[in-house]
Amino acid sequence: MMQKLNLHILLITFLFASACSKFNKLQKSDNIQARYQGGVMYYEKKDYQRAGILFEELIPLMKGSAEAEKVNLSYSYCQFYMKQYVLAAYYFKRFAETFPRSAQVEEALYMHVKALYADVPEYSLDQTNTYDALNSIQDFFRKYPRSQYADELNQIVDLLRGKLEKKAYEQAKLFYKVGDYKAAVVALENFKKEFPGSVHNEEFTFLKLKAQFQLSEISIETKRVERYTQAIDFYHVFVDQYPSSKYLKEAEELYSESQNYIQKHKSKS
Repeated sequence: MMQKLNLHILLITFLFASACSKFNKLQKSDNIQARYQGGVMYYEKKDYQRAGILFEELIPLMKGSAEAEKVNLSYSYCQFYMKQYVLAAYYFKRFAETFPRSAQVEEALYMHVKALYADVPEYSLDQTNTYDALNSIQDFFRKYPRSQYADELNQIVDLLRGKLEKKAYEQAKLFYKVGDYKAAVVALENFKKEFPGSVHNEEFTFLKLKAQFQLSEISIETKRVERYTQAIDFYHVFVDQYPSSKYLKEAEELYSESQNYIQKHKSKS
């Protein structure tokens, strides 16, 4: 049993050494076509690391040749399949810029978007990449409004928008939870503007009223009437939009307390 295992290890070692030797010879070869064919062979075998190394070295050497497009595009795919998404996005876009008349520009720009999307972080992190991906999709549709990739890209837009919505939702709620009511009112209003169709808008329209009321409560005396008045305005917007809301009872209580304060202030003055 041990002898068979040792033979197996030796065979693997030999094959690995042989493969390395073959690759090293290709790298050092002066025959550009041989190196190109080797890169294609590794690519077809899904050995994207070796293929990528050969293609990267060939890009400047094959400039202007019939195979230049394939080398550049294949190199971009190597980066994508190795999950080097930032590099992949860069090289797919560069392909489109270097070969603007290529029949594969649409494909390259589509893959540029796919690479950006693959590099988008969790919703809780900075979403600069998400906005970059959305902007790239917008640019793509300007150029290819009836693209074969339209359905998939529209799905990606929905997923990216969902990520932004979740971040904005959590951020707005966090402002309220930590007692930064002024920032909460602004964030809640911005959320409704950016995501007018969100399922959270009823909750946030009420929460904006509640945040404004809480802000009024902790304000200095000279600002209270103005802020309670704003809370009353928010109440009217809320009941107009959601007359049967589950938050209606609590909203009416906030409205009554705001009115009571304003009436008392008027009677004093």
